[in-house]
Amino acid sequence: MPLSVVILAAGQGKRMKSEWPKVLQPLAGRALLKHVIDTARQLAPEAIHVVYGHGGERVREALKSESVSWVLQERQLGTGHAVRQALPGIPDTHTVLVLYGDVPLIRCDTLAKLLKLSDAKTLAILTIMLADPAGYGRILRDARGRIRKIVEHKDASKQVLRVRESNTGIIAAPAKLLKKWLGEVNNNNAQGEFYLTDVAAIAAKAKFKVVPLLALTEAEVLGVNDKVQLAQVEASYREQRARALMLAGVTLIDPARLDVRGTVIAGRDVELDVNVVLEGKVTLGDRVRIGPNCVIRDCEIGADTQVFANCVLDHANIGSSCNIGPFARLRPGAALARGVHVGNYVEVKNTRLGAGSKANHLAYLGDAVIGKDVNVGAGTITCNYDGVNKSQTYIEDGVFVGSGSMLVAPLRIGARATIGAGSTITQDVPADKLTLARSRQVSIDSWTRPVKPKKS
Repeated sequence: MPLSVVILAAGQGKRMKSEWPKVLQPLAGRALLKHVIDTARQLAPEAIHVVYGHGGERVREALKSESVSWVLQERQLGTGHAVRQALPGIPDTHTVLVLYGDVPLIRCDTLAKLLKLSDAKTLAILTIMLADPAGYGRILRDARGRIRKIVEHKDASKQVLRVRESNTGIIAAPAKLLKKWLGEVNNNNAQGEFYLTDVAAIAAKAKFKVVPLLALTEAEVLGVNDKVQLAQVEASYREQRARALMLAGVTLIDPARLDVRGTVIAGRDVELDVNVVLEGKVTLGDRVRIGPNCVIRDCEIGADTQVFANCVLDHANIGSSCNIGPFARLRPGAALARGVHVGNYVEVKNTRLGAGSKANHLAYLGDAVIGKDVNVGAGTITCNYDGVNKSQTYIEDGVFVGSGSMLVAPLRIGARATIGAGSTITQDVPADKLTLARSRQVSIDSWTRPVKPKKS
């Protein structure tokens, strides 16, 4: 049967104590709801319907690039009422999968198993066995192991509260029957709401199969209602991503101190030290080593490159056998060819460095094209911005730039030229020449250093 996914994302999340709607709270750099949408999309549904309510316009604006159908729940009258808002847009011939915008770690393979259990006459419900099921609806089974009803915690007797199997709220059902069952749900309960869970008892009473699927891990069905639970889910996410990298052959010095906030492609014998943060799309070649306290965002790093401690690399393309840092910053547009050295306190922005070039200390290289085997001395700055316009600096192969040089763009320095230390270069420099641009040194005999008055 074709699949339609309904994601419930209308909750306010008062316990978050935040101006932002709950489903926009960040997990690994992405909104909770974004994680759920991405997982749902892996199932190749015909459509994804997101039911929104509190702060809805902010939710829609934050995820405006997502190809989903937005469904407004003007009044929050319960999960059954929320699903009912989306059903008119779903054909009777579809299977409906109900997910939650605040349950971000649900696994695609678990959902695929759940969908296999559902057919035109079967309701499938994902359950979980909890050591402490407080607050969860309890699953009551019949003698054949099928679900006969779900009792919400607030409506449960003491005997029912002893049941550990709990409802996750995630279901797969035939659309035609789900519409019928939800039409029979009432709000005669402690909350005064229309519970989606009531469809289990309605379906079972009508002699339809209501089958459970027990989730393998508690982490994947955890809901997020406050910042404590958000931190717990974040920790589970970090653990999952670290485990996946290690199984792929990456060496992690401390798996608990790695944050992966995107996708990582890693070659053989990659090593990541402590407190490394990987964001966006990161590609690491064979034998890449990343030192402690580094942030790598949307970068491609070639084989045998070493990034030393405390570097920030952002939208950079780095060749093989490079050395970077410590305390280096590569900004968007930085491109390093093979064997480039970018040392401590060097910042590179929108600049290409050719093979074998070096800027080892205390330099700023912006809006520049630098050839191969160039040496950039300590304290060198490409002066690329006049307050309005940015201009380009071209440094050809084999140039040696002495320390403390100011290269005022637009500028071209010819191949194998040498710039004397302390120069301020404002005009093009010929190849193979030594160029100096210094003021004449003067000592003032009559000058006296000011003296501070003594304290009384």
